[in-house]
Amino acid sequence: MTRLCTEHLFAVCSPNLASGLKRPSDVLKLPLLHLDDHGAWSAWFEAAGISGEHATHGPILNRASMLIDAAVDGQGLALARTTLAAWDLIHKRLVRPLPVALPLSKSYWIVCPKATEALPKLTAFRDWLLAQASDDLHRLDVLRSRDVRRHEKAD
Repeated sequence: MTRLCTEHLFAVCSPNLASGLKRPSDVLKLPLLHLDDHGAWSAWFEAAGISGEHATHGPILNRASMLIDAAVDGQGLALARTTLAAWDLIHKRLVRPLPVALPLSKSYWIVCPKATEALPKLTAFRDWLLAQASDDLHRLDVLRSRDVRRHEKAD
């Protein structure tokens, strides 16, 4: 087994909605997009030092892809996992307007039987997957650094 990447949960929205978000409490100005329930937003509010009583406003969606699409369309602010939001963040369809992020215990792994893990085609595929994940993480780090500098200037 090889870990492909670690996961975090963070707020994302369309670039148009991000302009009004300077501090975590500003998220209360926008609809919150929920995946399955209000638990993730409650945890995010706690990590941001905000009362979680406001975490219940906004629609509940039952698919992560629907949540991301709604955020891209400007329907509100969503909490997204690193790998699920990476493509939209890299292509600037989504932005991380705030630095608050929750580490997740679950992550993605490359798994194959020990008997076949050394096969050249599996080694090549694993190396390619790791290179792609590394490239995406590097791009996300660059974007996150820009966002941090933007927040520091706004304060």
